[in-house]
Order: sequence, then C-alpha cells, then structure tokens
Amino acid sequence: MNQPGTQHALAAELERIGRSIDAALERLLPQPLGLQARVTEAMRYAVLAGGKRLRPFLLMQSAGLFGVAPERVLRGAAAIECVHTYSLVHDDLPCMDDDDLRRGRPTTHKAFDEATAVLAGDALLTIAFEILADAETHPSGAVRARLVSELAKASGSNGMIGGQMMDIDAPSHRFGVDEVVLLQRLKTGALFEFCCVAGPILAEADSEHEARLREYARDFGLLFQITDDLLDVLSTPEKTGKAVGKDAQHGKVTLVSLLGIEGARRRAEDLAARAADTVAPYGPPAKWLQMLPPHLLRRES
Repeated sequence: MNQPGTQHALAAELERIGRSIDAALERLLPQPLGLQARVTEAMRYAVLAGGKRLRPFLLMQSAGLFGVAPERVLRGAAAIECVHTYSLVHDDLPCMDDDDLRRGRPTTHKAFDEATAVLAGDALLTIAFEILADAETHPSGAVRARLVSELAKASGSNGMIGGQMMDIDAPSHRFGVDEVVLLQRLKTGALFEFCCVAGPILAEADSEHEARLREYARDFGLLFQITDDLLDVLSTPEKTGKAVGKDAQHGKVTLVSLLGIEGARRRAEDLAARAADTVAPYGPPAKWLQMLPPHLLRRES
C-alpha cells in the first residue's frame, strides 16, 4: 500500500471527493444576500477556500463500508467540514493563534475583520447542526439525534474545545507524553472520531462497528497530529500554506518536542500500521481507509 501508484490513486480519490464536498457546501451554505450578507460572505470565504477535506473523506469512507445513500453521506460530510472550518476561523484570531495565513491566503479576520470572523465561525458551527437535523440527512429522527449528539460531544468541552483549552494552558504546565496524547485526542482526534462513527450511525449498524472505527480514528487522529507537528518543525509556509515554527515560538509541548523528530516518526509509523490493520477485516471496501494512514507519513501540507 505504500507504492507510488497506490499513493497517486489515493491522492486522486481525495481530490475527487474534495470536489464533491465543495459542490455540496456550495449548495448548502447560504448565499450572501440581504443586510446580513457580510457574515454569509465570510462563511463562504472560509469554507470554500479549499483544503484537504480529510474529515469529509473519512466520513464518506466510513459510510461507504455500509452502502449508505450518497446524498445522506454528503450532508454529513458538509456538516463536519463546517465545524472544522469554524474551529480554524476562531483558532486564527489574534486572541488565539494570531495567524495571518490559512490555506495560502489571508485568514478570515484579515480578509474581513475580527468581529465578522467570530460571527462567521459561530454561524458555521450552527449550520452544521441545522444540516444534520434536517430530514434529508436521514429519515429516522433517532439517527439524526445520534449524529447531532455525537458531533456536539466531539466539538464541545470534552472534545475539540476542551483540547484547545489544554493547548492554551500547555505552556504553563509540564505536560508529558500522556497529557499531550490526551490533548491531541480531544483537540484533533475528537472530530476524526465523529467522522468514523458517523458511517455506522447513518447505516444503523451494530455497535461493534462503531467501536472498531472509533479505534481506527483514535490512532489516525494522533498520527495526523504528529505529522502536523513535524511539518511545523521541518516544512515551510510555501508548502503548508500557513505559518510554521509556531509551537516552539509559543513554547508548546508536542510529541515531536518530547520524543524528538526520529522518535515521533517511529511513533507515527506504528500508528499508521495499527490503524490500517484495524479496518482490514472490512476487506476491499476499506481500501482507502487502509491507504490513508501511510499516506499521511508522506504529507507535505
């Protein structure tokens, strides 16, 4: 699965699904009309700026294991991308990471203003739940309620926001490996977990599938963060489309700073192998989920 041909095929599949997600987002996001047009324009600016669409890809692949109807999957994928983008808009604010560049262009608060960026982020979070709660996402109210509940948990104080709080506090604490792993499981991994369990939820599959895919997501999420931290140390703004060297500048502890570059790489390789093995029992339908972890080891952005 590490051959150049398979990596090229995965990159092409990521691009293909990215286009389908962009089309769904274009359709589902409100148009910039009326007196509130500025905030909807900022929402669209942030979401339609491109990106890897990795979280929607995971959701679509997890649902694909069970043959979920494509339109339902696309709505779930659009919802998770709205939540992810909201977190980026707020992370970039001066009161948080104070970044000027995102995906190779000015961050939302630079392109508009800080207040509009806050509102745009709030609106993106809100519309995600509007999308999931709509009957077009699934005819079963119980399934829609599960999706809303799982995304709320993944996004909230015991998920992504809790991890962000730990990240803010990290420079004043002496975090070790266990604390950093917990931080990353919340800040980055929680949304990945939602993406992977959304598939069996949409399919109304047995709970054992949720447990297996949650295990995959936890290894995948930590792997993603390690590779992201390696890029922050080793890459350039031209390659990543965002500022680098921020962790050291802000005194943040990461697995790279704790384990060293080679130690972190070895940890990432172990996680990639374990994640691929976890979904192997699904056979050919899981091929992209198996190929994605080793693909991350070679990411440049």
